[in-house]
Amino acid sequence: MIQGNPTKLLLRFSLPLVLGNVFQQLYTFVDTMIVGQQLGVNALAALGATEWLCFLMFGLVQGMTQGFSVSVAKYVGANETESVQKSIFQAIILSVIGAVVFTLAGQFLAMSALTLLQTPEELLSLSYSYLQVLYLGIPISFAYNMLAALLRAFGNSKVPFVSMIVASFCNIVLDVLFVMIFQWGIRGAAFATVLAQLLASVCCGAVLIKMQQAKIERKNRMPDKEMLAEEIRLGVPMGLQNVITASGGLVVQSVANGFGILFLAGYTAANKLYGLLEMAASSYGYAISTYTAQNLGAGEKERIRAGIKSALKIGIVTAYGMSMIMFIFGKNILGLFMKEQQEIVEAAIGIGYQFLCILAIFFPLLYIVYIVRSCIQGLGNSVIPMCSSFVQVIMRIFCACVLTGIIGNSGIFWGEILAWVGADIFLGIYLYKKIRFA
Repeated sequence: MIQGNPTKLLLRFSLPLVLGNVFQQLYTFVDTMIVGQQLGVNALAALGATEWLCFLMFGLVQGMTQGFSVSVAKYVGANETESVQKSIFQAIILSVIGAVVFTLAGQFLAMSALTLLQTPEELLSLSYSYLQVLYLGIPISFAYNMLAALLRAFGNSKVPFVSMIVASFCNIVLDVLFVMIFQWGIRGAAFATVLAQLLASVCCGAVLIKMQQAKIERKNRMPDKEMLAEEIRLGVPMGLQNVITASGGLVVQSVANGFGILFLAGYTAANKLYGLLEMAASSYGYAISTYTAQNLGAGEKERIRAGIKSALKIGIVTAYGMSMIMFIFGKNILGLFMKEQQEIVEAAIGIGYQFLCILAIFFPLLYIVYIVRSCIQGLGNSVIPMCSSFVQVIMRIFCACVLTGIIGNSGIFWGEILAWVGADIFLGIYLYKKIRFA
C-alpha cells in the first residue's frame, strides 16, 4: 500500500472485499428469502424486527475488531515485526474478553430489548428465537471479524473474500437443509448463519497462522499496557460508532413496528437489498483505512491525499451503478421474498420499492460517508467518526418521531438520506482540514 498507483492499489485491494462482502450479505439475503417464501410474511416481519438489534451487536464486534487492526496495519507499514506480533496478541486478548461479555449480555437482554421496541405480540416469540441463536454465535463473529481484519492489515483481502464465498454457499445449503427439509423454522436460518461464519473463521485462521510475520514469538505473548490502551482507544470508539448508529435505528424500529406487519415485511425486504448494495462502500472503507494507516506509518502523507481522491471517485461511480440496480430490478427482487395472497404481496412490495427509489437517488452520499470516515480512522482518529454517528442518530430519530407525523411512514425512509447528509458535512469539514497536515 505504500508504493504504486493509489487507484490501482485500492481497486486491487477492494475488489476481493467487495465480492466477499457481497457474498456475506448474500447469505443473509437468502436467509430472508427462504424464510419469507417458506414461513410467510409474519416470519419475514419477525426478521425485520431484529434488524437493528443484530446490527447493534455485530456492528459493535465488527467496529472494535477493525479498530484493533488499525494498530497492526500501522506497524506493518513501518516494518516493525516485533510490534506487529505484540499488537496482534493484544487484539486477541481484547477479542476473547469481548466475546465472553457480549455473549452473556446478548442472552440476558434479548427478550427485554424486543419488548422495549414494542415488537408486535404475534412476532415476539419468532424474533426472540432467531436472535437467541445469533447471539450464541457472538464468539464466532469475533473470531471471523478479528482474523479477517488482521489479514487486511497485512494487505491480504483475497483470503477473507474466498472464505466468505465458501461460507455463503455453505449457508445457502444449510438454509435449505434446516428450514426447508428439517423444518426448524426461523431458528434454522439463524443456525445456518452461525455455522457458515464458523467455516469462514477456520479458513481465515488457517492462512493467518502460516504467515511468518503473524507468528507470535513467546517473548511477544505478554499483555502490553501501552498497546492495549492504543487498541482500546481505536477499537472501542469504532465499535461505539456502530452502537450509536444502532441506537437511532432502534428508535426507528420501534416506530416502524407501529406501522403494521405489511410495512415491516416490505421494509425488511428492501433493507436486505439495501444491505447487499452498500457492501461495496464498506469494502472501500476497509481499503482506504488500511491504505491510510500503512502510509501514515511510512510517513507518506502526500500519498494519503492522492488515495482519498481516488477512493472517492471509485465510490461515487460504484454508487450510481447500485442505484440503477434499485431502480430497474428493485420490484422483481422484492418479489422474491414473499409468497402470500397477491394483494398482500403487492402492498408490501409497493412499500419496499418506494424506500429503494428514495435510497437510489442519493446513494453516492452513503459511499462518501464510508470512505471519508474510514480514512479518518486510518489516520488514527476514531473519535470524530464516532461523533459523526451522533449526527446520523439525530437525523434518524427526528425523521422517525417528527417527520412521520407530517408525511406518514415514508418519513422513516427520508431519515436515512438526512443521516448521510449530516455525516458527510461533519466528516468532510474535519478531513479537509486534516489532510492539509498544517
